[in-house]
Amino acid sequence: MELRFILNGNEIRIRDVPGEESLLGLLRNYLDKKGAKEGCGVGECGACSVLLDGCVVNACLTAAWQVQGREVTTIEGMAKGQTLHPLQEAFLETGAVQCGFCTPGMIMSAADLLSRNPDPGEEEIKRALAGNLCRCTGYHDIVRAVRKAAKRLREGRP
Repeated sequence: MELRFILNGNEIRIRDVPGEESLLGLLRNYLDKKGAKEGCGVGECGACSVLLDGCVVNACLTAAWQVQGREVTTIEGMAKGQTLHPLQEAFLETGAVQCGFCTPGMIMSAADLLSRNPDPGEEEIKRALAGNLCRCTGYHDIVRAVRKAAKRLREGRP
């Protein structure tokens, strides 16, 4: 099978992808994008979260062939060159990054939320992140990071 799609703003054309390959496998094993992680493999932990046409999906549950003609954004595509995305900066500044395993998925889920609602309340943030599990924190700093990034994005600041 040949796939053609946009990955982090770049056109991708890749051949010989097995029909049963997941998007997560495609990203990690064929395209060397290691930000999305396999945690549970059944869509429960959110470690594999990426954006597909701007909406968060579990890459472990998405078949690779489903990206044909579409746009995929991974954590690697959030920064612009050496400039981190406001969500990435806010996660670092608030201490929302502990071991880092869940962080890419959390950021992708938060990006999806902020694209739909630039000024979410605490409960809405918690609901948006409910599909992402973190074993290191109590989520307080993660919610704080999303609020901080939302404010920056609304104000047009990096």
